[in-house]
Amino acid sequence: MSQTALILIDWQQGFDDARYWGNRNNPDAEANGQKLLAHWRDKGWPVFHAKHDSTEPQSRLHPDHPGNAFKPRFEPIDGEPVYGKNVNSALIGTKLEADLRARGISKLVLCGITTDHCVNTTTRMAGNLGFDATIAADACATFDRSLPDGRVFPADLVHDVALASLNGEFAAVKNVDEIIAG
Repeated sequence: MSQTALILIDWQQGFDDARYWGNRNNPDAEANGQKLLAHWRDKGWPVFHAKHDSTEPQSRLHPDHPGNAFKPRFEPIDGEPVYGKNVNSALIGTKLEADLRARGISKLVLCGITTDHCVNTTTRMAGNLGFDATIAADACATFDRSLPDGRVFPADLVHDVALASLNGEFAAVKNVDEIIAG
């Protein structure tokens, strides 16, 4: 697994503001993500962090807002690169792809927030770029989503459909314990 990198996507404090984002699924996502991160660090395997730096001044993820900071226990340590992005994919407008390839990394494990936006988009692009991707389903979370006609889709459904659309075509979908077991 030394050639498998862990990609942590948008584990930022701004996602904790329920008044801004609404109902969220998977309250265990952080604990599962931290378990995966601790395992990766214990093994000395490569860890990469992506962080959303919104260009919208009112966003909880804008660099001037305290919500842009990493959640506790997801802060990068020495040697773990951080890629600021202002689009959904951590592979657009960053050096992440080039850095992975320069290190000979061809396999990725991805997790973070939100399942259907930045995690999904980064995972799809990784698959399209030829990386062997695995998404840690229980270390991801999202929020309710709605359409202009007023229909609301619960976060659990949005999460599950996003994972189902990735499974088998862009990535393998596994839980943290399955990934750690290897």
